[in-house]
This record gives sequence, structure tokens and C-alpha cells, in this order.
Amino acid sequence: MTDKIIALVDGSTYARSVCDHAAWIAGRLGCPVELLHVLGRREGGAGSDLSGAIALGARSALLEQLAALDEQRSKLAIQRGRAILEGAQALLEQAGVTATAQLRHGDLIEALAGKDGEVQMILIGKRGEAADFARGHLGSNLERVVRAATRPLFIASRAFRPIRRVLVAYDGSASAMRAVDHVTRSPLYAGLDISVVTVGSDTEATRKGLDNAKAMLMAAGLHAEGRIVPGQPEEALGRLVTSEHFDHLVMGASGHSRLRALFVGSTSLEMIRTCTVPILLVR
Repeated sequence: MTDKIIALVDGSTYARSVCDHAAWIAGRLGCPVELLHVLGRREGGAGSDLSGAIALGARSALLEQLAALDEQRSKLAIQRGRAILEGAQALLEQAGVTATAQLRHGDLIEALAGKDGEVQMILIGKRGEAADFARGHLGSNLERVVRAATRPLFIASRAFRPIRRVLVAYDGSASAMRAVDHVTRSPLYAGLDISVVTVGSDTEATRKGLDNAKAMLMAAGLHAEGRIVPGQPEEALGRLVTSEHFDHLVMGASGHSRLRALFVGSTSLEMIRTCTVPILLVR
């Protein structure tokens, strides 16, 4: 594969983890990394009109001062963005990865739009700058990217650790099947221990679907095991990740029954919110 991966970096504590995961992924895929930092419209200089109901005589002078402040704020945001990108690029190059940097203005989703044909994966941190210390919340940008991304989305945890054991969530849906197919085709998972897990009742149909998924993985030369566990998906998968020391979770971005609820409406990001390891979402 030669298509690049895009790593979204900001000033949060997750930026280093995004870079470390990007270096690991790029090294295994043999592809370059494009680092992207997007300045919001406010950072880009579109400040609020604070003049309000000010007396006409003072209004002109105040507007000039506000314009100067907006200009200065915009310049500082650009300098900061460039510094973030330079630091990230240095980390990747130290790891032997070819990396380019791009600073964009405007909306993040718009910046990502149109890149599908040249990108095989997008990386983003679990939380952004505003949510660094709010463990019960995720960055608003992450929520938007999860819903808008059409390429596999890798969500980095707070800190990088070597990935050796991978948990693949499988519920028989088309999205879950695509996740399994992605694992079979991607050099990223070659040589890793794979466990494909279905959460729910142990029925003949469930067992047959799980066996098919496991067979696909093994046919690709992967070391894979399969099992069915009871409970609710977000709780059962979280327990498995913690108790059996998995390093990475792969799942479809939508699914049947209870798994579907993880990615729809107000509970759409519960798995991402509670899981302590990086997650790959496959559409």
C-alpha cells in the first residue's frame, strides 16, 4: 500500500500518542503520514463583534482596536499551529517515517472531505485540547469525525504501548464483516494475536457466523481464536480488554441490535469513551 494516512494533531496531551501510533502504523504499512492541524474560524481571525451598543464617537476607535486584536490572535494561532506541526513532524522523522505537514483554516470535516481516494486511514486522539481533563467527555471534533469519516478511523488512547493482542468485535452485521475483512487484508495485523468475539447468546446461528469470521482470519494467515461472551457489548468488551490485556480493539462503525446503539444517537460514542486502548472503526 502506498496511500498515506492522515494524523490529526492539536495541542492536547493526546498529540504525542497520535504521533507514536502513526509511526507504528506507517512503519507496518510502509506508507507516509500527512500531519494535519486545522485552525477554527475563530482562530483564523473571525472574531465576535464586541462593539455592541457603544456610543458612536467611541465605536470607530474600539473597532480598530478589536480588529488589531483579531489580527494578532490570528497570527499567534498560525504560529502555534506551525509549532505543533513541526514538533509532530520531528517525532515521526525520528522514527524513520516520511511525514508532511499541512496547516488548514476553517472546518475540520471540510478539510478531510475529498481525501478518500488518497487516504487509507485517519488517526485522531481520543480527546482534544478542551477535553483533556474531562474523562467523561470526548472532543467535539472526534464525535464529528466518527460520524463523517468514510475511511477506517484509528482513535488513539492517551499513551502508546506496543500492540500485540487485538480484539475484533463481531456481531454478524455488514459493518462487522467489513472490519474482519479489513484485518485480513491489512499488513497492520500480520503476526499479531487476534481474538474475534461476539457478545450475546450462544446460538447455532451466532456460532456459525463467528466460525466464518474466524475462518476468514485464519485463511489470511493470521493467528486467530473465536468466542462468544454474554452481556452488553460495551461492558463485555471493556471487561475483556482490561482482564485479558488486549492492546487494540477493532469494530464496525455500526451493527445489529445492541452494537448498533453504540453508534447512534446520544450513546453513539460509549465504547470509545470507556475503552482504555486504541480503537479502529471500520465503515
